[in-house]
Amino acid sequence: MFLYEDIKTELRKKGYKLTPQRKTTLDIILKHNDKHLSIEEIYELVKQEYPKIGLATIYRTIQLFEDIGIVSKHNFNDGCNRYEYADPTREHNHHHLICLSCGEVSEMDDDLLEELEREVKNKKGFQVTNHTLKLFGYCKKCKDKR
Repeated sequence: MFLYEDIKTELRKKGYKLTPQRKTTLDIILKHNDKHLSIEEIYELVKQEYPKIGLATIYRTIQLFEDIGIVSKHNFNDGCNRYEYADPTREHNHHHLICLSCGEVSEMDDDLLEELEREVKNKKGFQVTNHTLKLFGYCKKCKDKR
């Protein structure tokens, strides 16, 4: 997990500071690190703690955080981008299971693509450094209802 000092160092390298608005936004992302939040959801949560913040500030902050690797952007085909804390200790991104009925997104940490990565390297000479995988279907609750 990123430490504030690491984040401050990364920001400084790019000529930025960890302002109160950025710190509050980061706190919200870390507090909800089990969720995949949209910009609007992040804005509403930050606004509760920093009422004078504007939506444009959140957009710029999230873009900056994405640029320096603090957050990852995902598109789950629900009409908006979603963001989550990008854990620098993970070798690969985790996988996402997206329910087509209720929209629930759950995570799967198992790296099931290791064999495929080896095969790609052996057959194509291509070294995979990361991947993303989204599986669409029905969660247990929605499947049981069907």
